[in-house]
Amino acid sequence: MTVIVQDPLLERNEVNKTQTVDQSHVLQLDGGFVTPDSNAFGHAFRDYEKESERRAGVQEFYRIHHINQTYEYVLSKREQYGKLDKTVMSMWECCELLNGFVDESDPDLDEPQIEHLLQTAEAIRKDYPNEDWLHLTGLIHDLGKVLLHPNFGEEPQWAVVGDTYPLGCAFNESIVHYEYFKENPDFYNPKYNTKYGVYSEKCGLENIILSWGHDEYMYLVAKMNKTTLPPAALFIIRFHSFYSLHHAGAYTHLMNDEDKEMLEWLKIFNKYDLYSKNKVKVDVEEVKPYYQSLIKKYFPPKLRW
Repeated sequence: MTVIVQDPLLERNEVNKTQTVDQSHVLQLDGGFVTPDSNAFGHAFRDYEKESERRAGVQEFYRIHHINQTYEYVLSKREQYGKLDKTVMSMWECCELLNGFVDESDPDLDEPQIEHLLQTAEAIRKDYPNEDWLHLTGLIHDLGKVLLHPNFGEEPQWAVVGDTYPLGCAFNESIVHYEYFKENPDFYNPKYNTKYGVYSEKCGLENIILSWGHDEYMYLVAKMNKTTLPPAALFIIRFHSFYSLHHAGAYTHLMNDEDKEMLEWLKIFNKYDLYSKNKVKVDVEEVKPYYQSLIKKYFPPKLRW
């Protein structure tokens, strides 16, 4: 099997061409990256039941998250933030804005977000040195968390972080803390609580309404600022928190053939996103020039946010 990635950098006088990636190579994840046995707190990754100092806070986060994320709510947020009228700034300026934020939904790490972004990107860079678009995707995939910043409305954490899932159809029981959906009005709405809901079989994930958060916002920012990153990068950015899909195999009835191809890239990315979290800090000044060069390659100097 091969995954086709459109070459994002073509000289103006060149014809369009594609880059073919041998999947047997892509799926080799042991190129120096060793999956750790435990997270930064000595527990299994994504263990939401393990007793820890963060457990109660994470549970309360998901209770509020699952109650408030409704189909109509997400439509209103897409309308509000899809205008990209909050500010104009560079990608690296956005990275620096995340220095003071910790993800309350994450049971595996309590470090500022910039640390996680660099750890993910550098782990990918080590194993896939020729896939620079994937390095940059690792760096920027969580930049939508800038919604937490006062200049962006200072949204509550439940409206920015956490696992994502489709709205407009039945909630799948594989979603973390599924029990809290029973307080969500969509749970009882016959329009939204069936297997397909407002969708149809193989409609394509690009056509679903996903719970609102940093993933969806960053996807809109990248797409509407006309990034030249390949489609696989946009798929990763939008769906990297969609764990019920890429971990539990739920909602595959909504996927089309292109989604299935892109899902292979997402599964590769997710191992680094999840398992590279640790207490070892990356030297920001040392790696900054490299990532600034990638930003220049794939994005305009200033972006609308």
